[in-house]
Formats: sequence, structure tokens, C-alpha cells
Amino acid sequence: MSYYLGIDIGTSGTKTLLVDVAGRPVASATFGYPLLTPAPQWAEQNPADWWDAVVQGVREILAKSGIDASEIAGIGLSGQMHGSVFLDREDNVLRPAILWCDQRTQAECDWITEQAGRENLPALIGNPVLTGFTAPKIVWLRNHEPDIYARVAKVLLPKDYIRLKLTGVHATEVSDASGTALFDVANRRWSLEMLAAAGIPASWMPDSAESIEVTGHVSADAATATGLAAGTPVVGGGGDQAAGAVGSGIVETGIVSSTVGTSGVVFAFSDTPAADPGLRVHSFCHAVPGKWHTMGVVLSAGGSLRWLRDTFYASETAAAHASGQDVYSLIADEAATVEAGSEGLIFLPYLTGERTPYPDPDARGAFVGLTLRHTRAHFARAVLEGVAFALNDTFLIFQDMGVAISEVRTSGGGAKSPVWRQIHADVTGYAHCTLQVDEGPALGAALLAAVGTGAYATVADACAAAIQTVETSVANSAAHARYGRFNGIYRSLYPALKGEFAAITKAVIS
Repeated sequence: MSYYLGIDIGTSGTKTLLVDVAGRPVASATFGYPLLTPAPQWAEQNPADWWDAVVQGVREILAKSGIDASEIAGIGLSGQMHGSVFLDREDNVLRPAILWCDQRTQAECDWITEQAGRENLPALIGNPVLTGFTAPKIVWLRNHEPDIYARVAKVLLPKDYIRLKLTGVHATEVSDASGTALFDVANRRWSLEMLAAAGIPASWMPDSAESIEVTGHVSADAATATGLAAGTPVVGGGGDQAAGAVGSGIVETGIVSSTVGTSGVVFAFSDTPAADPGLRVHSFCHAVPGKWHTMGVVLSAGGSLRWLRDTFYASETAAAHASGQDVYSLIADEAATVEAGSEGLIFLPYLTGERTPYPDPDARGAFVGLTLRHTRAHFARAVLEGVAFALNDTFLIFQDMGVAISEVRTSGGGAKSPVWRQIHADVTGYAHCTLQVDEGPALGAALLAAVGTGAYATVADACAAAIQTVETSVANSAAHARYGRFNGIYRSLYPALKGEFAAITKAVIS
């Protein structure tokens, strides 16, 4: 029997997943690593930590499964998007990678946008230039660390650094490259115009392939390190959102995903490039060859719930850990004791700035409407509702754009909570379905490997064999109407507070 390996380089850890040809999980392992924050609004990681986690993960799943490494027919890669790994001519890492959630580059974004012309961005790259993206990180390095910049020979995305370690090849694929602000999404190639506008050498960019294409093979050195068989094919894979969409079966028009991990993403399949003229949402290449997707991103979705846990539920978290229980279930149960709308307490989940629909690194979280009646349970529900309101912004933009929505599939940690799923359904008005397996981007990467090595003719065929829906949370019409009243208030708060958020940032750093 043949098996397929999916490797997902996440922000908190790397997940390694082994599946059979039907996409059934055989073994998995996750190894974490630190997030470095050497200055306010900065977020970095050491690429060596990712590789160590891959080595440990592969060795663990080989031990757990008991299979021979030669039975792995293909490997797919996924990972956090937008991060910048700077390499010299000998492929040495020059500094810690700057990550997707890093917010230091607003000045560089403004400069690139001016050089390219904001009015030209929809045609050139289909997206705005945002602080999370790769291009402004490169320009920031030029502006602030010129000695390191002078030694750069290649810039890789996180998963593609692992590809280099596995195969010795500098390569990426179209879905991840779409998030660099240097890629012509409509034509699925590097944008020479944007590279020129930003003053970035085209030679620094790796070759770009479709997500199912074989980009290299496991080298002898990587085989020794990991226990994999030398010569195992490694396909392009996908950025975490595109690969996660494959792992959720978002491979045809009308099926939309709503994923709540650290960040939150609403993702829609598209047969054609669908750039938003207002640049409110992202238009990227899909991991499905010749297809695209549109998505909105909330930077602190599950991250907001984790903040709530750490701030309000420290003792419960310790007790739950000791007893093997899930503290998030306790939080959701407590939130369920409060009626929809949290008696007017509204939460803005902008704890790490925001992206959709407000590309603002200065945006901050806020509770509005607090009274003496509000308890910890109200705060819990307000956080769950605030994240749902934030994700609903993307659903509303999709409606403006005419994006078809016939089914919403939900995944990630937030999908595990029936309470939170129901809130999402009630806020958006769309039923939310769960899947029989929720392995996220790692599963999508493994399925892409199965397609790329010939087990399936198309990505849709692989998804049809591997993915089924199991539960549906149907929107409650009365709750949806009630949330409609609060959602209007929620949407008015950011414009009212935008100036104050910027003033706070200046006050903090001055």
C-alpha cells in the first residue's frame, strides 16, 4: 500500500501527517517552537526550529505507524504564508524569519504602493500591499539591516525553506507565492513590474510551480536526517489556507470554508481571478491547478479566545490540564448561559492589528458597552461573538462581489465547539457544516501529494474520496435577526476608533 505525507509548518508548531490513499489518517505528530517578539509589533522565528520539528515529526510518525519509509509515495508541504527566510549564496539563513503576523512594515507598504501606484495593484497582483506580506519585509531589510540585505541571494517562504532542506531545490508554488505582493495572480507568474517597483531582484525569487507538480526529491542528506527514503517525490503543496481548503474539499464553486485557528479565514473557490476592486479581500491562486480563490483574514480569531483563556481563566486552565479536560469547552458552556448579544457588550478582536476589511496594523482590541451587569460569562460570549462579527465582514464583502455561497464548511479549533459554531451560523445566516476529519493543511498537502504522484487524476477526485460532512449547525432566524442589530453597531466602531488606535500606538512607542 502507498502512503502520503503532509507537512504543515505552522506558527505554533509543525504538524506531520501520514495518510493512506483514501486520505485516512494513519499517524500524526506535532512539535512546537517559540515565537520571537524582540520589539513591539515584531514576530519572528528561527527556520532551524522548523526543520528540527520536521525531523522529529517524521521520525515519530514512522515509528508510530510501523511502515517502511519506501512506502511513502509522495510528500506535500504546507505552511504559514508570507514569512521571509533570507538566504545567502550558500543557503545559510541570514537572520530569523519575519512572519505573517509581524506589523513593522507599514512605511514600506506605503512606499511600495506609491511606487507601483495603488490604482495599478488590482491588475498587477490582485491585492493590496499589506504589512503581513513578503515584499515589504524585503524592503524593510534593505532600509534597516543593509549589511544583511547585501548578502541576500534568495528569499523563501517558510514551507519552501523546508523544501530546500528536503530536496536542495529553491522552489515555491502559486498559492503561497500569491501572498508575497510580488506575484501576478491572474497569470500565475512572478510580476516583473512589482519586483521592479519595489527594487527587488527577480533572481531572489524561487521557481514557481503548480501545487501538484513534483518540485524535487528527498536528498540523501535529508533521508539520513529524517528517516525518509531518498528519492521520494516532493510536490509543490500549498500555503496553509489553500492547502487547508483542499483538506476541507473547497474545490468547487459555491462551497466556502470558515476556518478558526489562531487567525480566522473565510475562503471561496473561484474558476477565474476575482480581484476585489476595493482591495478589501485577497485574491490568490488556488492549490487546484488553473483555479483561484478569494479570502478574508481576521488576524486574532482563535487568538482572541486564547487571550481570554489566559486572562480570565488561568485557574480553570490549570485545573483542566491536570484533569485532562478541555478548558475551551468550559468557556463555551459559560458563554452559552448568556443570551445572544451579550446584553450589549461588543468585542473588537483586533489584538494584533487587522487585515480584513481593515488593513490596519494599529487597530486594537476593545470591549464596548460594558455595564455593572456584565460578568465573566458575558465577556466570554462577547469574544465568541466578536470573532464571528469579524468573519462576517468577509461574508458581506463576498455578497457585494457576487460570490456564490451554497455551503459553508467550518474547521480549525473553533469548529470543535457546538456553541461557537452556532454563533457563527446565527451571525452570518449560513448553516455551518463540520467534516468527518479535521486535519487541516497537513491533510490538504498529503492529498496534493497523492494527486501529484498519480494516485488521483484531479484534486477534486482526491477530495471526493477523502472528505465528507457530518454535522450541520443551522442558523436560528430569531438569533440572526437579533445579531443583525448588533452587527451594525459592531461595524460602526472601527471607523469611529481608527484615529484613537493610531494615537495609542504613537503614545506607546514615543
